[in-house]
Amino acid sequence: MAEKVKEHDFVKVNYTGKLADGTVFDTTEEKIAKENKLFSPKMNYSPATVCVGEKQVLPGLDEQFNGKEIGKEYAITLPPEKAFGKRDIKKMKIVPMGTFREHKINPQPGLQVDIDGEMGLITRVSGGRVIVNFNHPLAGKEVIYTFKILSTVTDTGEKVRSFLSTMLRMPEENIEVIVSGETATVTLPVEFPVQISSILAQKLMQVTGLKDVLLQKRGSEAKSLAK
Repeated sequence: MAEKVKEHDFVKVNYTGKLADGTVFDTTEEKIAKENKLFSPKMNYSPATVCVGEKQVLPGLDEQFNGKEIGKEYAITLPPEKAFGKRDIKKMKIVPMGTFREHKINPQPGLQVDIDGEMGLITRVSGGRVIVNFNHPLAGKEVIYTFKILSTVTDTGEKVRSFLSTMLRMPEENIEVIVSGETATVTLPVEFPVQISSILAQKLMQVTGLKDVLLQKRGSEAKSLAK
């Protein structure tokens, strides 16, 4: 019987997202990215390492991994509410022209802007007002994903590195992990407040089965955050 994936398994998966008309908007595979003019040299095209059930990819896609066979290719269709959400009129906001002038930005329709940490698209400029759409560009659209789960990840150190890389949006090569028995010592290039470090450690223990996680900034002493 083929091996099936279960919640909190760490898996390596290739996936590609398309719109109903066949337009590719997301992929882990370099060849597909190049064929569809999506390729970016800044992207790392390789199978994604995902902890199933932790919404490290699109939640609707993540739900589909549970129970699937390793090595088998699947195609799924996600409605807007399971993908990038429905279009919300409340996310169409009027931003004063002065806000753009303060940041020396000349607002034009089609320009993507960051307003207080939220990305939006300018849709209209009228007088002293600018209308910005903060909906996701794919909001309201049905999407189709094809995916193949290639393998499960069994190495605990690899699990810790991949999970932290996703959570912290940090390259895996910047995360050093040493596992000894049921304890992992994690060295990071930055130091986090104790409260955040404790949340990270507890989450890592939950998804990996470790009994203790020691977090430290490179060059400092590790501290146990297990409770």
